[in-house]
Amino acid sequence: MLAVPEMGLQGLYIGSSPERSPVPSPPGSPRTQESCGIAPLTPSQSPKPEARAPQQASFSVVVAIDFGTTSSGYAFSFASDPEAIHMMRKWEGGDPGVAHQKTPTCRCLTQKGAFHQLWLHRGSPRDWLYFEKFKMKFHSATDLTLKTQLEAVNGKKMPALEVFAHALRFFREHALQELREQSPSLPEKDTVRWVLTVPAIWKQPAKQFMREAAYLAGLVSRENAEQLLIALEPEAASVYCRKLRLHQLLDLSSRAPGGGRLGERRSIDSSFRQAREQLRRSRHSRTFLVESGVGELWAEMQAGDRYVVADCGGGTVDLTVHQLEQPHGTLKELYKASGGPYGAVGVDLAFEQLLCRIFGEDFIATFKRQRPAAWVDLTIAFEARKRTAGPHRSGALNISLPFSFIDFYRKQRGHNVETALRRSSVNFVKWSSQGMLRMSCEAMNELFQPTVSGIIQHIEALLARPEVQGVKLLFLVGGFAESAVLQHAVQAALSARGLRVVVPHDVGLTILKGAVLFGQAPGVVRVRRSPLTYGVGVLNRFVPGRHPPEKLLVRDGRRWCTDVFERFVAAEQSVALGEEVRRSYCPARPGQRRVLINLYCCAAEDTRFITDPGVRKCGALSLELEPADRGQDTAGAPPGRREIRAAMQFGDTEIKVTAIDVSTNRSVRASIDFLSN
Repeated sequence: MLAVPEMGLQGLYIGSSPERSPVPSPPGSPRTQESCGIAPLTPSQSPKPEARAPQQASFSVVVAIDFGTTSSGYAFSFASDPEAIHMMRKWEGGDPGVAHQKTPTCRCLTQKGAFHQLWLHRGSPRDWLYFEKFKMKFHSATDLTLKTQLEAVNGKKMPALEVFAHALRFFREHALQELREQSPSLPEKDTVRWVLTVPAIWKQPAKQFMREAAYLAGLVSRENAEQLLIALEPEAASVYCRKLRLHQLLDLSSRAPGGGRLGERRSIDSSFRQAREQLRRSRHSRTFLVESGVGELWAEMQAGDRYVVADCGGGTVDLTVHQLEQPHGTLKELYKASGGPYGAVGVDLAFEQLLCRIFGEDFIATFKRQRPAAWVDLTIAFEARKRTAGPHRSGALNISLPFSFIDFYRKQRGHNVETALRRSSVNFVKWSSQGMLRMSCEAMNELFQPTVSGIIQHIEALLARPEVQGVKLLFLVGGFAESAVLQHAVQAALSARGLRVVVPHDVGLTILKGAVLFGQAPGVVRVRRSPLTYGVGVLNRFVPGRHPPEKLLVRDGRRWCTDVFERFVAAEQSVALGEEVRRSYCPARPGQRRVLINLYCCAAEDTRFITDPGVRKCGALSLELEPADRGQDTAGAPPGRREIRAAMQFGDTEIKVTAIDVSTNRSVRASIDFLSN
């Protein structure tokens, strides 16, 4: 028996179970004319996801942008030569001790929002809008919208969407310029597949935000949304590690003091492979060649083998567990991505706090605000020394202070920086005669400890879960994985478990290269785990003793239980790529042009009501309808009803929805908005 919509409410009908009818919002929320009173259109018991092979469009070139917290870069490959990955031109500037295969993720804009080359600017800095480490805003923001603001170091604000779009536009212009130089005949329109990397622990609003920024930056248009892929950073690293040969990996579990390599180098038995290897290892080449199949380590693994990817980046640590479905084939995610804000930026913040202790918090804040270019120089100088820190290093580390810092401090305080060091309570930092801060190795290592401890705790907590038992291999990737301090700490903590810890060479570029490979074959990760439970609110027939009395709703003599949570997909549920959750909807009134349904999410698997603790409205499913032909009836529905069949996919890196008008078999414009809450 079909339920009927609530009286006085305007909405649509849904095909779910025969006694369910979606409702718009929890009690206490005013029910307006925008609310949806919904009844089932076709009876079925909690439809199981149906698999559909994803269709992949063809592109001439894949361009991946690794948008990091502290540094970013791009790489590309042509479809005609997919084994060759070309890196961006090296960034010029900064400390010579840092390899600039990427550029710092900071933006300097004029008051009108125009981009400035920070290190070339010679005008007054007072009107600059300088933004740094702004990607971390997404990790802490709980109410991210398209209107979210970012605060520059001078206190002025700007829409976050514009700041991110400026950064993406910068990479788009540089990448397209390189493509035109390498392939002048390559048409720009519709030939480039763009790939953006994001942390796997990011929620859907943050992923949608990056897509919106890409639209604003001109990477792709909304009409050609399939040109843009969102790649999860640890997945990209996993895809790249599949291609590595043994001598391209560093096994922390077996190396001798001073370094070593996993296994012994295998003989190269042909001049062709020697030529490829020479190109691959050339320090002057920006082109990396990968195996056409899988690397030697992967070839030794068997179907069912499990491993962890620990992506330790600038802002976050991102942990993913994969299982090989077949050695030369696809991957399956065994546990939802986990992690936290324990990236290399934590060490930078510890250094900044150290400077505040020496020179004063108010001075550092003023210096950052009025001398942002010099602040960038100082952070780059620290980055160079941070990369040389190690648990067994002896000798002090010298950190250059920009002349503008020394001069600015003298003018602000009336004495020099050497006096400030003598007066401070920090006795492990001295002033050298060369005009540098001299820090002991022990002091430098102490700056790492809070961040490194957080990473170790996250890894150990993950390995303790029953779903992850049997893991014998851990790939340590990301820019922070270059740190000898982190490598030593991870190996020391995990050695008792018998876990093999492996670090790829050029580990800071692992995700970027893997993102290119992911763009070539996005179906390589076949099964993912849903991080949350998603569903809608429905009306069920009220059952005394089973449903709470306060949920009783009586309409036209019928008794309903309101606010029931109908689940689409559960947290931790395995969802294959291409699997669809299908529902049928019907406009509540003739001529209705738009159908809007609220989506809810939570971490629990057994939620009963949309008003339960932890359940929140996370988005809205929108269906845009064309006018129906007069006199046309929807197949399978009562006369006068118009059935819209929606299909949602939860197994991709983004939640996707498509819809068709059953009566005409035409596509209906459908979207899920996670940024309108």
